[in-house]
Amino acid sequence: MSGSNSSAPAASAKPAEDPIALTVHSLPDPLSAPAQRKGRWGLLAVVAVCAAPVIASYFSFYVLRLSGSAYGDLISPTVDIPAELRLSDLAGAPVPASSLQGQWLLTVVQDGACDAGCEKLLFEQRQLREMLGKERDKVDKLWLVSDDAPLRPELQQALAQGVQVRVLRAPRAQLDAWLKPAAGRKLSEHLYVIDPMGRWMLRSPVDADPIKVKNDLNRLLKANAGWDKPGR
Repeated sequence: MSGSNSSAPAASAKPAEDPIALTVHSLPDPLSAPAQRKGRWGLLAVVAVCAAPVIASYFSFYVLRLSGSAYGDLISPTVDIPAELRLSDLAGAPVPASSLQGQWLLTVVQDGACDAGCEKLLFEQRQLREMLGKERDKVDKLWLVSDDAPLRPELQQALAQGVQVRVLRAPRAQLDAWLKPAAGRKLSEHLYVIDPMGRWMLRSPVDADPIKVKNDLNRLLKANAGWDKPGR
């Protein structure tokens, strides 16, 4: 009996597949110099966009001959609120100086006794704000009381009529270091205009013409129309 000796052909060896090759790309180092430069430029761009209207308003008021037509005394350079200014309300509670920022402030500085001259200036302050018409909501009335004398109840009642006057106490020495009267005049004889950045920038003349002071205020508000908003 014959038979054939056969064997199954050996399976052909299949080459093993190469594992998938992954290419790893390094991420940018956030602390690298290019990344830092990009971040700084981005921050500067944001600051520039926010500051541009403010810079433009000051440029237009002080440089483009608007200052030549001012009735009051323009303060150049402007004077920031002193960091050490200690404010308190009539109940004695401390008030941060930063709370004065964010709104135009038509400001008087008077003793708590408030004589006839004081009452006259407070009346002018109220009238000036009303004379601004639709722009008046951008302006707050501020009375900085320069001593510890109590305010008469009838005076407080009068100040609460209509748009209330904000009344804060501040040490006289600190007010003298910030706001200045005209030569030969007293601090209590003027109205002082403080801008929304907290900078004193205008002083009205003594016994001022309200119409001319209003014109100064209108110019200031118009120069800042792009960034100043009504209400605090």
